[in-house]
Amino acid sequence: MGKTFFIADTHFGHNAIIGYENRPFADIEEMDEHIIKCWNDTVTADDKVFIIGDFSMYGREKTEQICSRLNGHKQLIMGNHDTESPGYYISCGFETASPYPIIFDSFWILSHEPLYINSNMPYANIFGHVHNNPIYSDHSKQSFCVCCERIAYTPVEFDDIKRKMGLI
Repeated sequence: MGKTFFIADTHFGHNAIIGYENRPFADIEEMDEHIIKCWNDTVTADDKVFIIGDFSMYGREKTEQICSRLNGHKQLIMGNHDTESPGYYISCGFETASPYPIIFDSFWILSHEPLYINSNMPYANIFGHVHNNPIYSDHSKQSFCVCCERIAYTPVEFDDIKRKMGLI
């Protein structure tokens, strides 16, 4: 297995997200293609990618098509817009799909919505959901936001997250 990457809130096919979050795209086709290009320019077929929620607003056929175009072994932590069953997302091309937060590498809680983590807890949180909301920082010593608006619409590599958090 190659490297591990994270991204959240791609919102493929969600036209309104362009206006809601001031995304710099003329339409969903431009947005979708830009995210796919950034993804595939960064992630190889051997890499693992955790999508931390809100992957696609399309139906099954288009979601399958997009999933099949994206490099890597895709794992979904379901978000509030991922409303189908885990089995549905697996049938669309994800290797795993969890409706709940998961623990990754014994220390990291991967959750769509940010979790309360304080300095006395032995965990850190990688999350999405908040898009550009200024109440939430991009990262701290115990959290990292991987909303695609904050990471240039490009999956971010795990070691880069740890570096920015001052852990390596």
